[in-house]
Amino acid sequence: MDKNVISVKIVEEKRDVSTGIIYRKRIAVCQNVIPEVLRKHSGDCWRKVNILKVPDIRLEEESWLNPQERNMAIRSHCLTWTQYASMKEESVFRESMENPNWTEFIQKGRISITGVGFLNYVLETFASTFLRQGAQKGIRIMEMLLKEQCGAPLAE
Repeated sequence: MDKNVISVKIVEEKRDVSTGIIYRKRIAVCQNVIPEVLRKHSGDCWRKVNILKVPDIRLEEESWLNPQERNMAIRSHCLTWTQYASMKEESVFRESMENPNWTEFIQKGRISITGVGFLNYVLETFASTFLRQGAQKGIRIMEMLLKEQCGAPLAE
């Protein structure tokens, strides 16, 4: 449901019969959203930046859905540029202890880029901003899906 996502493939899926937990591992292929200005430069000072010239970015996502406890945990990380970048994200959707009609969403992430000199900070800042916007988009998508599957909430 995101325009940057080209494809998603489930590579593993299993259900634990004793707990009912559904595990999925997916590989997502996304458009390379690194700004063109950073991908087009060349020359000695930009030689390492050539790694940014990939057409798409691959991510691995693992999820654990527990229907009995009404929660889902998601963990993802980037499979592209692993020698220069580390991007990890963890999300939890769970029933609110305050109100069972509410869903709590907790997300944390970490981005670290090394090996591209003065561009480390520029790329980390770009990635952080992009992922923050993606998290907000993810919340809107999840709210839409919950409304479709569970009906409109009592109060918005």
